[in-house]
Amino acid sequence: MPASGAVSGLQVRLKIAWETRDVPLRRPPVRRFAPLFVAALFLSLAFLSLPATAAHAAAAPCKPGSGVDLHGRNLTSAALPPVLRCADLTGAKLDGVDLTGKDLAGAVLRKASLKEADLGQAHLDYADLRGADLTDADLGQMQAKRANLRGAVLTDADAVQAEFPHSDLTGAVLTRAVLTQADLTDASLVDADLKDATLGQIKGRKADFTRAKLGEAKLGQAHLEHAALKDADLSEAEFTQAELDGADFHGANVDKASFTQADDVDLTGARGTPVNLPDDAVTPGAAGDEPAADRTTSWEQDVPANAVRPKGPSPALILVVVSGLGLSLTLILWGVAHRRKERFVAEMAVARHAAEEDVTRFGEEIDALDFEMKINQVSGPTHEWRAALDAYEAAKQALNVAQTPYDLQAAATAVARGRQALHEVRSRLSATGGHR
Repeated sequence: MPASGAVSGLQVRLKIAWETRDVPLRRPPVRRFAPLFVAALFLSLAFLSLPATAAHAAAAPCKPGSGVDLHGRNLTSAALPPVLRCADLTGAKLDGVDLTGKDLAGAVLRKASLKEADLGQAHLDYADLRGADLTDADLGQMQAKRANLRGAVLTDADAVQAEFPHSDLTGAVLTRAVLTQADLTDASLVDADLKDATLGQIKGRKADFTRAKLGEAKLGQAHLEHAALKDADLSEAEFTQAELDGADFHGANVDKASFTQADDVDLTGARGTPVNLPDDAVTPGAAGDEPAADRTTSWEQDVPANAVRPKGPSPALILVVVSGLGLSLTLILWGVAHRRKERFVAEMAVARHAAEEDVTRFGEEIDALDFEMKINQVSGPTHEWRAALDAYEAAKQALNVAQTPYDLQAAATAVARGRQALHEVRSRLSATGGHR
């Protein structure tokens, strides 16, 4: 992690230098120091030409494939180093391999087999995963910024809190994948298969889902501001409390799609009949406003021009109208408060469900490791094992006392801490073989 922080600092300094390189130099008065000024100008231009190359080097960690050559290898039983930056793993077999936290930035994994592999918290920024098979893989908190996953297979993958900003997942298969709280900002998922996928609370601003298959997908509380969903299959998808400001649904199939309490729903140009639309939603077949010329009521049309019109309303009528307005305002305010409460309850239910699933999975991981140690009659490091158990209890306690989605962060923190301890137990068992 310190290396990552150093790179970020370098990127900031390079960005400042890049942004200032085009600022015109103020030319001082030309006197007897003209030769000195010319020399300084050439030196300045020489230095200003450096940030472009340096910034590119900082953006892409190294030349893809320039690292260690492991293409086509069977690495299912190999002990891999923690750093594999820009390694060539084309067509490599890594089924079930533990790659937790490993640095694979810029690595080439084209058509590699990573079935059931553990890539939790791994770094795959700028990696080439075109055509890779990640079926049933654990991608929790994996970092894959600007990665290329065109045509990759992520069926049944667990990618909770994984990061794919600006990545290319065109044509990728993510059927039944779990992408809860994943970052898909500005990612391309054109023609991707996301049928029955879980995309709750994703960050999908400006993501491109054109022609994607999202039938029965779950997008509760998803952030899809200005996302492209053109010609996508959204039949029976769930957009509960999703943020849809500026999302483009032209040509999309929204038949039986649910938009319960979703914000800024505009289904202009969409096809099908959605359900649970908010009152302010723009429906697929919404008609425009009636022309002003046609708004004359039949009563006004029937009254002759020279007819005697009644005088102003009586005080009693005014009192009735004012009372009615007051009652209407009271009902509106009550309705707003009630809807806000319902929204909070629904948000809490979705967040609690996601947190409970995460804690349950963590408990299952503990049980699996405990069973494995008992079967093999080995014991792990006592301190780390106790830390994992304590983290599990802390996560359950945090769930019990949580009253708001913010309170549930304590459970997520405890689970992350416990998984780290569990990973250390696995690492030591793998290194020492346990103690009989």
